Amino acid sequence: MSSRQPPGVLLDIGFVAIALADGWAHVGVEDQPQAYCALLGAVALLLRHRLPLTTFVLTLPTALVTDAVVAPMAALYTLSSLNRHRSLLGGCALAYAIIDFLPWPWSSLDATELSQTNNLFHLSYTLATAAAPVFLGQLVQARRELSLRLADISEAREQERLLTAQSVLAKERAQLAREMHDVVSHQVSLIAVQAGALQVSGRDAETRQAAATIRRLSVQTLEELRHMVGVLRASGSRPTELTPQPSLADLDHLVEASGIEAKLETDLPEELPPTVQRAVYRTVQEALTNVRKHAPGAAATVRVRHRDGILCATVANTAPTRPAVALPSAQNGLVGLAQRAELLGGTVTSGPTAQGGYELRLELPVERNR
Repeated sequence: MSSRQPPGVLLDIGFVAIALADGWAHVGVEDQPQAYCALLGAVALLLRHRLPLTTFVLTLPTALVTDAVVAPMAALYTLSSLNRHRSLLGGCALAYAIIDFLPWPWSSLDATELSQTNNLFHLSYTLATAAAPVFLGQLVQARRELSLRLADISEAREQERLLTAQSVLAKERAQLAREMHDVVSHQVSLIAVQAGALQVSGRDAETRQAAATIRRLSVQTLEELRHMVGVLRASGSRPTELTPQPSLADLDHLVEASGIEAKLETDLPEELPPTVQRAVYRTVQEALTNVRKHAPGAAATVRVRHRDGILCATVANTAPTRPAVALPSAQNGLVGLAQRAELLGGTVTSGPTAQGGYELRLELPVERNR
């Protein structure tokens, strides 16, 4: 309902006031029976929404003994706007027309007057007056039903649009899963095989250790790829949890397996929200990956602290000792970390240090994410 429309109670009171004014204009104070009928018809309008037929019947005495028309016509309009039985509406309109046409008292009716031209015009006018609120009420009812029907159609179209979008998304997910399985997984498997061969045939310990690290990371990447392929192939048919999700308990293994010289310093409470733990883990993971890619030979320090409800994680590395090898990068890692932190109400800042290294800093409010 529009906010510009008056509330139903105020509208009913307005109709009652207009009906009282109409009765006051057509009934003298000394005519008590007519005044009571007019008052009854006006007050009965308060029941027009809950008991429309009863309200119309209570307004008929007003039309019979007075010339007031507001109460019976308002009651007839309300009955028509809420009722579908056209025979009932036609009968009520005819009853109102006849009662309004006949004089009161009925004993004063002269049968010869019905044949007079003026009375025929009067009867036609009365029938038209009775039919008008019925037609108007039916029109309002049809408009209301049409509005509801249009709302249902809009909802159905929106649902159809969502289903279509989900179908398109499912196809894209399935295609992406095939590409990951057929191309990416195959190439990572080849990397793992070649690294394994190098680990066996390497002539020095440093080469074999590097090959072992490459093979371990390749195997771990394959496992994650297989899990992601399974998630994508689910295609939204059922909720799929990306398990297992990392936590702060996995930081030690992450730092040890990073392939660089790194140390971990933590001072954390025992219980932290899972979302905060995952954010810290992914931030440290991305930072260590960047150190390995862009700062060869650098050492890194990972510090995770909790002070005054704020969890702070920093990853700082020293200056590189060797030139970095150009590797493909979409430059989306830091952007993704910043977006993840923003969703949790935190911030991510990064930049070079005075010693020639680089530092990434994550701050997250803990209590907000519980």
